[in-house]
Amino acid sequence: MTGRVLEVFCAEDAADRFSDLIDSARGRGVRVSMVTARAMRSLADTVTPSGIVALCPTLVREPGREIADSAGARPVRLVAVGQALAEPGNVGTLIRVSDALGADAVWLTEGSVDPENPKAVRSSAGSLFHLPVVRGVAESELVARAHTSGLQLAVATADGEVDIERADEILSRPTAWVFGNEAHGVPAALAAAADVRVRIPIRGRAESLNIVTAASICLHTSARLQGVGS
Repeated sequence: MTGRVLEVFCAEDAADRFSDLIDSARGRGVRVSMVTARAMRSLADTVTPSGIVALCPTLVREPGREIADSAGARPVRLVAVGQALAEPGNVGTLIRVSDALGADAVWLTEGSVDPENPKAVRSSAGSLFHLPVVRGVAESELVARAHTSGLQLAVATADGEVDIERADEILSRPTAWVFGNEAHGVPAALAAAADVRVRIPIRGRAESLNIVTAASICLHTSARLQGVGS
């Protein structure tokens, strides 16, 4: 917690409920301030606050810092790229899914919602603290950025020429997956510039998959084939 949390604020009427968390924070040298219920409502952005909030330094990185610095000595093998994502819930859930499936980082292109938007933070369910998240990546630099990091750039798209179920050899390589804007998908120019365009077969009558569902399938496939976490 130290270095990640600057101060904790707890509503006076919630102190007993969060006593273990408060003791843990104080034991790690984090300042804990008790506040009134009215003050808590002004601190939180939800209609019904939980009764405790924390002040943290920014966790999100800007372009220019190589993800290998954050991933340690091991090579980078799997990255999720959110392209101009507009929904905070999707950004946060993409971060959560990426964390769960062993990705090394999440990149968000210019035009994506801020990953520190309160709804995005809540949707990440703590995963924002677990892996590097880079915002403001230029789409024109995605291919070069991926290649510099030793990754192929794969685009998830309904009209991809490669079926994900028949792409074991391709997806066993270190990969940065691009998941496009909820309404418009990945721009044609970016898809054309990518190393591979992959489709997920839809066998029922649904027209498409939402971005997080598609990301879950793609990242799970890559993680399995690459032995991520094994």
